[in-house]
Amino acid sequence: PLEMSAKKPVPFLRQVVPVRKKVQRDPRFDDLSGEYKPEIFMKTYSFLDSIKKQEKEMVQKQLKKCRNMEQKEKLQRLLNRMTQQEQAQKKQQKLRERELSLKRHQRELAKQGKKPFFLKKSEKRKLELAEKYAELKRSGKLESFLNKKRKRNAIKDKRHLPSQKNL
Repeated sequence: PLEMSAKKPVPFLRQVVPVRKKVQRDPRFDDLSGEYKPEIFMKTYSFLDSIKKQEKEMVQKQLKKCRNMEQKEKLQRLLNRMTQQEQAQKKQQKLRERELSLKRHQRELAKQGKKPFFLKKSEKRKLELAEKYAELKRSGKLESFLNKKRKRNAIKDKRHLPSQKNL
């Protein structure tokens, strides 16, 4: 056995064989996991969409059957969160498709010998707004959307105006 100094108390658990510490790695930031490509990720995990859809239907059925108000409220929140996630995913997919179409268009122009032209962030936003306007017009919800926008802007303007008390 190893001789220890008499001046220093011997630890209760003495390490005889050094144990190698297990290195934890986060796959999000590790190079071994490869590069993140959203297109490949969406294709690989596309089966999750059908599972999510089934879960959503199941929650809707439970919500209809449920009598307990507390449980019903919980299920309603869960359903809302599911629908919001679905909408966010659709929005992300549309954005990705739009960017891919712009890239394709630029490649075609480059093949024809023209100089590539990249849109600014503000111009991309304008295109997005135009698309949103066209979508609202198609669905017939344009008027209600514009009314809400007007009300919101009116409230903002009212806040910036001097109040009657200050006069």
